[in-house]
Amino acid sequence: MSGKVAQAEVTAEIHSVPFGEAMRVWARVALLSFGGPAGQIAVMHRIVVDEQKWIGEGRFLQALNFCTLLPGPEATQLAIYIGWLMHRVPGGLMAGTLFVLPGMLAIMALSWIYVLLGKVTAVQGLFFGLKAAVLVIVIEAVLRIGRRALRTNALRGLAVWAFVAIFFYRMPFPAIVLVAALVGWALRRVPATTAVAETPTVLGEETPEHARPDRRRVLGLGALFVLLWWGPVVALLLLLGPGSVFTDIGYFFSKMAVVTFGGAYAVLAYVAQEAVGHYHWLSGAEMVDGLGLAETTPGPLIMVTQFVGFLAAWRAPGSLPPLLAATLGGLLTTWVTFVPCFLWIFAGAPFVESLRANKALASALAGVTAAIVGVILNLAVWFGLRVLFADLHPVHFWGAEFDAPVLASANVTAIVLTAAAALAIFRLHLGMLPVLAGCSLIGLLYALVL
Repeated sequence: MSGKVAQAEVTAEIHSVPFGEAMRVWARVALLSFGGPAGQIAVMHRIVVDEQKWIGEGRFLQALNFCTLLPGPEATQLAIYIGWLMHRVPGGLMAGTLFVLPGMLAIMALSWIYVLLGKVTAVQGLFFGLKAAVLVIVIEAVLRIGRRALRTNALRGLAVWAFVAIFFYRMPFPAIVLVAALVGWALRRVPATTAVAETPTVLGEETPEHARPDRRRVLGLGALFVLLWWGPVVALLLLLGPGSVFTDIGYFFSKMAVVTFGGAYAVLAYVAQEAVGHYHWLSGAEMVDGLGLAETTPGPLIMVTQFVGFLAAWRAPGSLPPLLAATLGGLLTTWVTFVPCFLWIFAGAPFVESLRANKALASALAGVTAAIVGVILNLAVWFGLRVLFADLHPVHFWGAEFDAPVLASANVTAIVLTAAAALAIFRLHLGMLPVLAGCSLIGLLYALVL
């Protein structure tokens, strides 16, 4: 009886984190989320799991596994998932919106500067030092998650295989996840393959009442977000017809939200191919510029799509002033890109939560988690190569293909800054904010001197 009373007390305290406090935490997560999906997941893990202790390692990894299986930006969906878990639908809306908002505003401002004044080299220089710090934070996250999730040699081997498969052989991400899930399921009888050691957390291990599957509630929320997602697209089609750039933007990026699996970099490859090659909204060089803007601003890397929509409407404004058309095109792109993220989480997360006690599923997800460690390492290497070296060249051997650094193009300043950030985090154990601030200041001074 006492156990039930204690559990009731835990359940009653599930929402002991005030909504306002959670909003401040999510705002901090959003403002520090640089470096693409790997950097964003690293920052979120450090703040939500290690510092705030809202949820445990196992729950974080399960949510990450689910979000990785969805189309679209997994880091954004992970923020929505955790926000929903802590504070119901309003929490998910708040966490997801705050996660997207800084990047949306930054990319919009930089897009204005780009079309009015040219390339924003000075702004990119401002974030030069920040990239070095984020790279170290990503590496730390890989090590921290790896230590906790890779508890057997089989899981460690699976992580290594996933890294080799995606980095050297460009294996499709869904195929990696499928193989990892099957291997994890096959290892279900091996000791210690499914349990993750947990420490006491604010949420506890129980499933909150609002996180239990309720088909009526799920269908209602699903219908609402489908309407919010497709309503503007259908309205634009009826008002402007199929030949309008706004109709094309709404339809293309809505389709992208459904068919793009494999994380932000897979999404960007698809967007670049269609936006540059099919629609001719921008050039390849401009796409690279947009990626540079997205990499040097907080928030999801997929926010580069807003830059694409901005330039598309800038070049085909119709009867509107070009700058107004471009702004509306960018906002429309952001809307149809991110509204589906809320739909996937609010419709699917309750069923994922209901399966937490399923041992076979837990074993399969343990395999997926191991593969995710390898995938995050792949993203860290991808990001690190582009931070530390100016030029890369393709290498082919034994069927493998990858980008190797041109050693002569090494950015000595970036290497020194990264080494200093690593010393500060791994040896001096300084906090994330002082390291980010210090590297940013050094990067800014370096840019001003040049």
